[in-house]
Amino acid sequence: SVINFLERLCLTWMFFFMMCVAERTYKQRFLFAKLFSHITSARKARKYEIPHFRLKKVENIKIWLSLRSYLKRRGPQRSVDVVVSSVFLLALSIAFICCAQVLKGHKTFLNAAYNWEFLIWEAALLLFLLRLASLGSETNKKYSNISILLTEQINLYLKMEKKPNKKEQLSLVNNVLKLSTKLLKELDTPFRLYGLTMNPLIYNITRVVILSAVSGVISDLLGFNIRV
Repeated sequence: SVINFLERLCLTWMFFFMMCVAERTYKQRFLFAKLFSHITSARKARKYEIPHFRLKKVENIKIWLSLRSYLKRRGPQRSVDVVVSSVFLLALSIAFICCAQVLKGHKTFLNAAYNWEFLIWEAALLLFLLRLASLGSETNKKYSNISILLTEQINLYLKMEKKPNKKEQLSLVNNVLKLSTKLLKELDTPFRLYGLTMNPLIYNITRVVILSAVSGVISDLLGFNIRV
């Protein structure tokens, strides 16, 4: 019993240590995204002591897109995504087991000690996933902030009225900004859950398995069939 307890304690510590590493990586990504969103603002760039430039030249837009791509790929990617996917699959498996146990006998569900352990693990994993989902969602909002490009387009239109001799050059920059806006919209991947990168297989398993299990539990508790 002592050896079993120590093994479970070590495995639990290792698992939550990897989760903390993943959360730290997500915090770093959010910090990079936050600072990146302040580059085109003179006031915020001066406040956070970072470089500042406006998107009024094609070269500046190129640098802005290259910097955005570099920051999004900075730091560990695959290892963190594997940790987050593993946590999500584990939480999904525990939820499915709990739903099966409830369907087997919801009156005696809390009588077993291992069911309490499952509930504690599920609560801890869900809190961790909610934290990562919040950080990932805020990071995506910073990188996918189209209002920056729209603001620069408005500034270009105002400059065209003040400097008609540079209208051709400013029109070229404006067209590049429009293409950049379309590009950023196309780069958003469809398999994302509040900022967490989702594998298509995991996405489909989530839709089919867990929703079916939850539907069965609700139907069993309420006494009539419900399809989710």
